[in-house]
Amino acid sequence: MKISYGLKEVDQVANQLLANIKTKTLLFYGDMGVGKTTLIKTIVKAIGSLDEVSSPTFSIVNEYILDDKKIYHFDLYRINNIEELYNFGIEDYLDSENWKLIEWPEKIEPILFGDFDKIYLELNIDMNRILKLN
Repeated sequence: MKISYGLKEVDQVANQLLANIKTKTLLFYGDMGVGKTTLIKTIVKAIGSLDEVSSPTFSIVNEYILDDKKIYHFDLYRINNIEELYNFGIEDYLDSENWKLIEWPEKIEPILFGDFDKIYLELNIDMNRILKLN
């Protein structure tokens, strides 16, 4: 799946993405400022959470409530090594049945297990986003 969209269309894109994923673990790849967090905010709302969504850049992970489940939103940009992740219990999060939305997943690829969907975001020349789902 490949979609080109502007920020005004992010709600539609989130719904289209959710209709095409196969797992509850979504890996978001893309440069700084490409719109990963903006898309994740919209996805969290589309899944059904009423929580305020913000970037977990400094906290590494934010948790949002979804009925009797949770959505874990990771921003691994500031992670320097996998040991930092083990120190806060990354394996418990990854092993859960909850939603996992992970920005900068390339930093944890050696410890990723199970099924996941990869989402690649980039800016094109007219500043629209291009989303590719693998």
